Amino acid sequence: MRSDVVKKGATRCAHRSLFNALGFGPEDLQKPLIGVCNSFNEVIPGHMGLKEITEAAKLGVAAAGGTPMEFPAIGVCDGIAMGHTGMKYSLASRELIADSIEAVAMASGFDGLVLIPNCDKVVPGMLMAAARLNIPAVVVSGGPMLPGRYKGRDISVSQSFEAAGKFAAGEMDEAAMTDLEAHACPGCGSCAGLFTANTMNSLTEVLGMGLPGNGTIPAAYSGQRRLLAKRAGAAVMEMIKKNVCPRDILTKEAFENAITVDMAIGGSSNTVLHLTAIAHEAGIEIPAPLFDEISRRTPYIAKLSPAGTHHMTDLNEAGGIPAVMHELSKKGLIHEEALTVTGTVADRIRHAEVLDRNVIHSVEEPYRKEGGIAILQGNLAPDYAVVKASAVAEDMLVYEGTAKCYNSEESACKAIMEGEIKDGNVVVIRYEGPKGGPGMQEMLNPTAVITGMGLKVGLITDGRFSGASQGACIGHISPEAMAGGPIALIEDGDVISIDIPGRKLELKVSEEELAKRKAEWKQPEPKIKTGYLARYAKLTTSASTGAVVE
Repeated sequence: MRSDVVKKGATRCAHRSLFNALGFGPEDLQKPLIGVCNSFNEVIPGHMGLKEITEAAKLGVAAAGGTPMEFPAIGVCDGIAMGHTGMKYSLASRELIADSIEAVAMASGFDGLVLIPNCDKVVPGMLMAAARLNIPAVVVSGGPMLPGRYKGRDISVSQSFEAAGKFAAGEMDEAAMTDLEAHACPGCGSCAGLFTANTMNSLTEVLGMGLPGNGTIPAAYSGQRRLLAKRAGAAVMEMIKKNVCPRDILTKEAFENAITVDMAIGGSSNTVLHLTAIAHEAGIEIPAPLFDEISRRTPYIAKLSPAGTHHMTDLNEAGGIPAVMHELSKKGLIHEEALTVTGTVADRIRHAEVLDRNVIHSVEEPYRKEGGIAILQGNLAPDYAVVKASAVAEDMLVYEGTAKCYNSEESACKAIMEGEIKDGNVVVIRYEGPKGGPGMQEMLNPTAVITGMGLKVGLITDGRFSGASQGACIGHISPEAMAGGPIALIEDGDVISIDIPGRKLELKVSEEELAKRKAEWKQPEPKIKTGYLARYAKLTTSASTGAVVE
């Protein structure tokens, strides 16, 4: 066993003494040692219930003949971090999570891992650690929140963000806003729509690193979630027996499956960053054009919030991710031979069926013939830019407007709230990329306010968007402004052309004028010069390569 390095031989006498202090006797040390990483905290609603999930996972490990040992991981709530300096730490926390799991797993000599995340950066951070360590590992999440009910309809946290725009536009008074916020999030779990957390938990299933139901069984269905966790604990023990490791599962075919399902359900644009980063840890390169290639051939068959009115609980009742994959397999879009933690993809989806065609359309009659995410290029994004096309209104898929430039998310949001932005504008938010932010802030506040105010505008940024964002919002523009990318050269009044079907993002300024502006451009001083973010800014790569630390 890998764990023999910490428990066998005369030189490990002191080690065994320390295990004895924890209550682990000789009979426990004869078994595989399984690290159970619990990201519980009392800050993130999605993580509040993870103690219960962890105890069930440990029971599953013990019942299958292992010795579970719990240790913690940090987590940042993107919703609470949104709109202030805290959001700069969100993406950067992904690297801390991966690094800390690596440190504990290697220092402790674990034979396997059960990884228990639920929200935005914790899920990819744990998957990155699993790929990097390449010891048997299973991921089991805490599950999505149920939608709230307000005036007879299902809502989620995205309506709370949009309420700020409605309030600013005079369409909602303070009493109504207070009433809505009291109903939007009725209980714990990852936010109810197909935002980043639920997208990544669903794609964990597709990648093969989690069990069926991992992404869709609601947190409130505590019995089902506990059973899932127990089975995850048992699954890692079976992987140890068969010597199945994450890199056996996280193959190129697995990532193609994940991208395909992502396109079919209109998942968060953040998955481009996260899947690229996970693949990097697995030694696999996923170029941006691959996302677009797969999007072009994948029908969009599930329209969930924020693009539609359905939430994760509806997708779960409609058959969940296995039903989506089974439907896609009818067009030969799924690599069914790919391995999972419990067999092959074919084993999982063979008997799956769609139980509600209102939620999961057929591949013959999709919402759209192409997938939910589009990769744009042009003189404004020589590397690439990302847009959640499924959440863009039909009349905004092709759009041309005049630039209004802001060098931070905060200044842009203030301008929007104060009425500076008018129909026909393109809001430019720059110096918010991985290095410039630093940390690549999400832009849910400005996008939600724009939606709430009913403005017909585009928004482009070298930062990124929340999975709850909607509209003609284009992020991940690379190279970023801090690296001297073309987004740094835009001036107020410049015409910007957005063509999502044509995959183009163009600044209508001559090459001569751009060259002149480039010669005059000077890199600004870093916004943050000390601490973790300063180190992160120096080490992180471009969004086009997953914003990974090297």
